[in-house]
Amino acid sequence: MPSYHPIEEINSGCGYFIYDFFDMIFNQKINQSWELLFHHVVVITCFGLSVLTHLYVGFAVVALMVEINSIFLHLRQMLRMANMAERVLYRVNSMVNLGTYVAFRISTLAWMTRWLVLNRERIPLLSYTVGSVGLAIVTVMTIVLFCRLLRTDFLKSSREKENKKDKET
Repeated sequence: MPSYHPIEEINSGCGYFIYDFFDMIFNQKINQSWELLFHHVVVITCFGLSVLTHLYVGFAVVALMVEINSIFLHLRQMLRMANMAERVLYRVNSMVNLGTYVAFRISTLAWMTRWLVLNRERIPLLSYTVGSVGLAIVTVMTIVLFCRLLRTDFLKSSREKENKKDKET
């Protein structure tokens, strides 16, 4: 039976982010993808630290759980590109997306923050700084994206009703 090496998971995760980074650079307008490019730089830096030092591998593997939600975020984007935002499949995906967002993004980032705080004295300053800054940046970006998703997918109908009401008066 082959043995499991978590560092291979991190290498794969790092590889994905590096590939996606260059794909965005070459195939998208920078002004449309700068947030994701910045996110990828932060993640590559944090995962790179783990890969190079072979430390905090378990922490980095847990961080990959965040990417489970990416399945539903990407499906959402594909459905929007296919002009299917008014279909039942889109609505179902929106609900699953929100659920996995909370379960895998927000909860995982909260656990990671808690772990960093509780283990501060056991982590060298450089690793703690890179981890804390990276986690803070990703957490802020996650909250902003969550608000955008809520506004676009769930609060849109109430906003449209308000606009319609304003036009009538």
